[in-house]
Amino acid sequence: MPTVEELYRNYGILADATEQVGQHKDAYQVILDGVKGGTKEKRLAAQFIPKFFKHFPELADSAINAQLDLCEDEDVSIRRQAIKELPQFAAGENLPRVADILTQLLQTDDSAEFNLVNNALLSIFKMDAKGTLGGLFSQILQGEDIVRERAIKFLSTKLKTLPDEVLTKEVEELILTESKKVLEDVTGEEFVLFMKILSGLKSLQTVSGRQQLVELVAEQADLEQTFNPSDPDCVDRLLQCTRQAVPLFSKNVHSTRFVTYFCEQVLPNLSSLTTPVEGLDIQLEVLKLLAEMSSFCGDMEKLETNLRKLFDKLLEYMPLPPEEAENGENAGNEEPKLQFSYVECLLYSFHQLGRKLPDFLTAKLNAEKLKDFKIRLQYFARGLQVYIRQLRLALQGKTGEALKTEENKIKVVALKITNNINVLIKDLFHIPPSYKSTVTLSWKPVQKVEIGQKRANEDTTSGSPPKKSSAGPKRDARQIYNPPSGKYSSNLSNFNYEQRGAFRGSRGGRGWGARGNRSRGRLY
Repeated sequence: MPTVEELYRNYGILADATEQVGQHKDAYQVILDGVKGGTKEKRLAAQFIPKFFKHFPELADSAINAQLDLCEDEDVSIRRQAIKELPQFAAGENLPRVADILTQLLQTDDSAEFNLVNNALLSIFKMDAKGTLGGLFSQILQGEDIVRERAIKFLSTKLKTLPDEVLTKEVEELILTESKKVLEDVTGEEFVLFMKILSGLKSLQTVSGRQQLVELVAEQADLEQTFNPSDPDCVDRLLQCTRQAVPLFSKNVHSTRFVTYFCEQVLPNLSSLTTPVEGLDIQLEVLKLLAEMSSFCGDMEKLETNLRKLFDKLLEYMPLPPEEAENGENAGNEEPKLQFSYVECLLYSFHQLGRKLPDFLTAKLNAEKLKDFKIRLQYFARGLQVYIRQLRLALQGKTGEALKTEENKIKVVALKITNNINVLIKDLFHIPPSYKSTVTLSWKPVQKVEIGQKRANEDTTSGSPPKKSSAGPKRDARQIYNPPSGKYSSNLSNFNYEQRGAFRGSRGGRGWGARGNRSRGRLY
């Protein structure tokens, strides 16, 4: 094993040789042997090996392996130095291998090392994006779970920081091609991250690009399969996929396939839905997604059939008035509960699809059915008017900070819901029924959102190593309104929090089941 003095002497031989440095193979071999020495020798070797690497192609494997030994050294300062110098080995055919190595090194729990690995990967990305992607995707497809997880997060947070000259159209095409391979076997959380990666690519900002993404989501959602409402994973997968699809829909990218599936498979089973997410009103979540998608539904093959299913489901939440006794008092029946949040979603969806078949209520329903519907609408509207007056009275004169209290926030949302229902009911009372009014769903922002702002940026770009995720799925929290029980109730229930999470379990079997654990040694 060479000493510090011998290392410096051989370094001097190589440094002084200038253009003839490649003739001093023995001197470079001494430096490679420095990795077998003590701490000081290793630190010098970590710096000297990459400096002259390009001059000795016949020793390339030995040099890279020597540097990798230093990347795994017990001394953290030696590891950091060795990792920092790795990009110098990323030349020509060696670059994919270096990218593969750096990707594996993402599993470190040392924050400084993690930063160095991230910086090194970004550095070689700018040298050769395709080669670097080859190394990253190799580990995503075949590596340890922790490496896979961190490689995916690297792509989801760092790709958007790269300049256009690095992320060329060819590079983006490679990302799409490789991502499709990964999407054959992913967890729910991984699926969300890949949709974020892909939807951020410039080449997929076009109508045809968005359509490609919708088709990817539809494939993951298994829309060709019969829906199983009693399987929480099946329900969760559909909702997770639909959430990813919703921001992609537009007047040119239609939601028809999803809306059809919801009408045919999900609505008839609405009361049977199960979910692994505690406290989530799964039925309301489904109806909200249907409402959001209904605005962008194109031509539907079985429009009348599906509109009838939607209409029948709406009737379930539009009660008939209670029967009155001869003296005009309630005949003992309880006041029906008016579920405003559900009705807003169903009425909005019916209103949107009804535009495509405007004579549905007059020509497709028999007279008795239409009369029944109008009675229900009238009864609901009567209770609605009373409740709107109560809400307006409660909010009258309140501005600024007063409207920010929890109670008043709930009332503001309740007023949006009831006003929306009121507008839609008025449309349907027209003779013939009208479908011209436009409302903004109560949970949606009123202001217009730019295309680039549609998707929320959830991940940070922190250089620290990702903390180990907790046992259960991560979820956003979004407040939803639960209406009061009685028709004339002025009491407001507490806010619940809608929790949106990834699918349970790991990858495997059609992409959402268990994935076998791997125990791999060093793959360099």
